[in-house]
Amino acid sequence: MSADPPSLVLGSASPRRLDLLAQIGVQPVSVIPAHIDEGVAPDEPPAQYAQRMAREKAATVAASGATDDAAILAADTVVAVGRRILPKAEDATTARACLRLLSGRRHRVYGGVCVLAPAQAGGRKEHLRLVQTAVAFKRLDQGEIDAYIESGEWDGKAGGYAIQGRAEGLVRFINGSYSNVVGLPLFETRQVLKSLGIAP
Repeated sequence: MSADPPSLVLGSASPRRLDLLAQIGVQPVSVIPAHIDEGVAPDEPPAQYAQRMAREKAATVAASGATDDAAILAADTVVAVGRRILPKAEDATTARACLRLLSGRRHRVYGGVCVLAPAQAGGRKEHLRLVQTAVAFKRLDQGEIDAYIESGEWDGKAGGYAIQGRAEGLVRFINGSYSNVVGLPLFETRQVLKSLGIAP
């Protein structure tokens, strides 16, 4: 008889990631937000930053009391123009500045995903993935920016927008994983979880 698949702990406070996992039939047994220093190191490239954040979140959850027989999933989403990493918009001024920067130009969304397998004698095996998606906004006029700010959808979002909301109507081009821009690249995540017997 085959062993039962391991349970999964989601190391994220994001309801979007929980919803995305549900789309592929995965339900974590618990959610443990990882509170870490999210400062960017000097000259740190966006791709490296996304991976480092995912790894540190997973490691923090593992050290915070997640059971050894559970796998841990953590992720980070980074919006960047060139090497410039855009902040998570915590206020309307920041969100407006992000939208002005993104207006009419292409940017990249980097998704770092880290899954720590259940602990074995040698510790937890790490599965680290990086996904890139290219996105381009139309040239935004002042009215479009004002309307988006008024919607409040930017609150807490990397780069000041949520593609799964009104911003989708402002995107003229996307190349790569759509779910990565939402908050979790589902294809790559499912592949790792499936290898551990978690994803259906």
